[in-house]
Amino acid sequence: MKVIRTIFRIIIGIVFIFSGFVKGVDPLGTVYRMQDYFAVFGIPWANPFALTLTIILCTLEFITGISLLFNLWIKGISWILLPMFTYFTLLTFFDAMYNLVPDCGCFGDAIILTNMQTFLKNLVLMAMVIPVFIWKKKFSGLLPRRVEIWVLTLFVIGFTWMQIHSYRHLPLIDFMGWKTGNQINKTNTQPVKFYVTFKNGKTGEEKEYLAPNYPWNDSVWTKQWTYKSQRVADPNKDNAMVLRVENKNGEDITRDITDNPDFQFILVAYNLTTTQREAFHKILPFYKSALKDGYSFVCLTNSLYDEIARFRMDNGTAFDFYNADDVVLKTMIRSNPGLILIKNGKVLAKWHYHDFPYYDDVMKKFRTTR
Repeated sequence: MKVIRTIFRIIIGIVFIFSGFVKGVDPLGTVYRMQDYFAVFGIPWANPFALTLTIILCTLEFITGISLLFNLWIKGISWILLPMFTYFTLLTFFDAMYNLVPDCGCFGDAIILTNMQTFLKNLVLMAMVIPVFIWKKKFSGLLPRRVEIWVLTLFVIGFTWMQIHSYRHLPLIDFMGWKTGNQINKTNTQPVKFYVTFKNGKTGEEKEYLAPNYPWNDSVWTKQWTYKSQRVADPNKDNAMVLRVENKNGEDITRDITDNPDFQFILVAYNLTTTQREAFHKILPFYKSALKDGYSFVCLTNSLYDEIARFRMDNGTAFDFYNADDVVLKTMIRSNPGLILIKNGKVLAKWHYHDFPYYDDVMKKFRTTR
């Protein structure tokens, strides 16, 4: 039983540490998901508390994992483990049954699971969590109780600092498709495959063919077999959200931006109402220098064009504004606004508005890539 207790403790600890870390390292992404739940539950008034709740929840999850993995004060931490994981399991059950939100984000954006996969994963873990809670008095740590609590307290302080730092700047680890170094304009040339299923009217037998490789011109065959269903296999699909940029007339100008062979500066402000306006004033000298050197500088937002016109007039922003989906913009950079530099579709750098650089410093660093 001691071996089983140890295995359960270590498995739960590793999962909780990983889950808490990947959400905590990207607190704004977790805030977005929490606000999705608030919208589903009809409590949008709770949105201002989302960040605080995110920091508390991720810290509790991470510290619980540290406690279990290193056998620190499990007797006390177990009273956090069971209620917290019971809540997670119930929430993912309703997600799996009713699809409340498309992705609960239990592993942040590091690993994307379906709602059903998440619920089944939680059921397996619950089968370990309950015994660990029952056995909590049987776990004896190697350190004195007071030292264990101090160690956990230091982890709480350090992990909380990491979350605040990632929120005020950018995530220390970026799991998004637009992370620095990624190619965001990949052109996939693999063909989409269509599979067609036919059913034999006499025997009930079903056969699947890769279109058009079936005897469609055989009159005898077509009398015996009838079409039943079709499925599509697209090898070019992935989990990345696709950016579509539109001008005021609704025309798709995405390629003009993502395929720009020269430096392309993209200021992302998914919502101009809630954006940090002072950051727009701060970036104006940068924009003027980029314009002088002939580089493209645009702003992408989900705000309507009449709102854009008012915003430009109020803030003296001369660069071009274009529309894009707000969810996609949030995945591009965790900052409102945030600055992205790309070239030939490759992300060279990203900056939170707290860290907007000087133009000359950027040119000094990246001019060799021109």
